[in-house]
Amino acid sequence: MATENLAQNLADVEERIQHACARSGRRRDEITLIAVTKVFPASAIEEAYALGLRDFGENYVQEFETKSPPLQHLTEARYHLIGHLQSNKSKRAAELFQAIQTVDSAKLARRLEIEGKPLEVFVEVKLSHEEAKHGAEPEELPALLESLRSCPNLRLQGLMTMPPWSENPEVARPFFQQLRALAQRHNLTALSMGMSNDFETAIEEGATHIRVGTALFGKRVKK
Repeated sequence: MATENLAQNLADVEERIQHACARSGRRRDEITLIAVTKVFPASAIEEAYALGLRDFGENYVQEFETKSPPLQHLTEARYHLIGHLQSNKSKRAAELFQAIQTVDSAKLARRLEIEGKPLEVFVEVKLSHEEAKHGAEPEELPALLESLRSCPNLRLQGLMTMPPWSENPEVARPFFQQLRALAQRHNLTALSMGMSNDFETAIEEGATHIRVGTALFGKRVKK
């Protein structure tokens, strides 16, 4: 990808964020833009970093493991795991990432805790009925949050969800509203929700972290 294309795409995304903030009476600095770089090479992360982006989202531990070595010079970069994490990969995930956004069980929380590394974590909540979606059920949250709060190395930030994909961003709004209500109920402030097609709606509903890939880097080529 040519840097000028990424620069223009970033400007477009920033404009969309600003408009959503204006509509909802929020400040731009309340929103963390996470550039989703799965499938794209390490060079895409370097280009985005040069344009000022600092937070990057990856879906797979093994994929990022191969990308990570040439990125060591990006000292201010923060990497978020936003894909499902199997507990047998928790050790490597703790080494590679600063934030794990897909904690969905007490077992996984314990596995991450024993690695002894300070990690920011989000609890992924399953709000849709799609089989392919992961996450804790809403009724499981009290026990899971209690487990997380007893883990000194894990810094609980908030909740994350993946609504059913739709070209119409309004389809996602009820899911965003439900996540916000759950976070308020459990005294959590951070909400990771919203992607390229619906992040404005997510911002209107209280998102603090948006995960944007396609709008920045273009469509991924399936392998």
